[in-house]
Amino acid sequence: MFDLNKLLRNNIRQLVPYSSARDEFKGEARIFLDANENSFGSPLPTDYNRYPDPMQWKLKYKLADIKGVPPQHIFIGNGSDEVIDVLYRALCNPGVDNVILCPPTYGMYEVSAHINDVVIRQVSLTEDFQLDMPALQQAIDENTKLIFVCSPNNPTANSINREDIELLLNNFEGVLVVDEAYINFARQKTFIQELTEYPNLVVMQTLSKAWGLAALRVGMAFASEDIIQVMNKIKPPYNISQAAQELALQALENIAQVNEWIRETVIERDRLAASLEKLPLVVKVYPSDANFILAKTIDAKAIYQYLVTLGIVVRDRSRVELCAGCLRITVGTPDENEKLIAALADYKIEVGSIK
Repeated sequence: MFDLNKLLRNNIRQLVPYSSARDEFKGEARIFLDANENSFGSPLPTDYNRYPDPMQWKLKYKLADIKGVPPQHIFIGNGSDEVIDVLYRALCNPGVDNVILCPPTYGMYEVSAHINDVVIRQVSLTEDFQLDMPALQQAIDENTKLIFVCSPNNPTANSINREDIELLLNNFEGVLVVDEAYINFARQKTFIQELTEYPNLVVMQTLSKAWGLAALRVGMAFASEDIIQVMNKIKPPYNISQAAQELALQALENIAQVNEWIRETVIERDRLAASLEKLPLVVKVYPSDANFILAKTIDAKAIYQYLVTLGIVVRDRSRVELCAGCLRITVGTPDENEKLIAALADYKIEVGSIK
C-alpha cells in the first residue's frame, strides 16, 4: 500500500516552508512596499523589478488546459533537473535510502543521487533496451524510495514497454518517476492520464525539446496533489523567473507551430535513419521514438572527431553501458541532416582502410 507520509524524510514532513512576500499577499494592489524590491523599475525596456509568482499559476493553468490535468497536480521546475533534485530531497534519507536506475539512461539521475548522498542501485536494461523486470524486483527493498524510468529513453531513443511500467506501479510502494522528455515524438501515449490510478506516479516532461525552449529551463512534474504540495514546500520561493514564465506562456499559444515541427521532425528522423543505414561505417541504427537516433558505428570516437573538424557536433556515447561504438545524433533540419550524411559519406572515402 502506497503511503506518501511514510516515505517522506522526517525533516521534510515537519518542514515549515519559507513564506515569501508574494505568498502572503493575495489579490490586487497598486503600491507594493512589502518585498524590498527596487520601486523605480529596471534598466531594461520591460520592468522586471517585481518578484514573479512563486507558484506560476498562470503558466500552470495554461498547461492544465493543454495536458488535461488540474493545475494543482503540476509542479514547475528550473528544468527537469530541479524536479529530480527536489524528489531526492523529499524522499531519500542521505546514506540510508536508495534509488534504482536503469542504465543506459539520463545521467542526471545518477549525478543528483550522488549530490544528495543517495545509495544507487543499478539494474541495467536488457540487450533490447527494455526493463529487466526480474532483476528490478530483486533490487527493491524497504529503503528503495525512487525508481526512474526514462521513456522514450535517453540515449537509446526507444519507448519502454508500457506493461512493465504498469507492473511496477502496481507493485512498488515507493515513487516511480516516468521521464517523458521526448514523449511528443513517440507513438506511446503519455502516462499523465494515469495519475488518478497511481498515487505513486510522477510524470516528468519539459518545454526544452518539442517546444524549443531549452534556454528558458522549464521542466514539469505531474503527480498527485499531495506529492506536488511536498515538492512546493522544498523548492526555492522564486525558482522560475518572470521572463521565463511570460515567454513560456507566449510559446504555449503556438501549439499548431509546435505540432508541425513535431511532424517534420518525425519525417526527418525516418529519412535520416534510412540514410544512415546505407553507410558502410554504420553497423546498426536503433529504432527511435525520440528526436534523436542512436547509431552503432565502426569507430565512434574517430567519427566524432572527424565531424567536429567540419563543424558538426554529435554525441559520442561509446563509453556508455550497452552503447559501445554508438553515436547519438539529434534530428536536425533537412539541410543539416543532408550535410551530416554527406560528411559521413566522405569519411568512408577518406578513411577507407577502417573496417
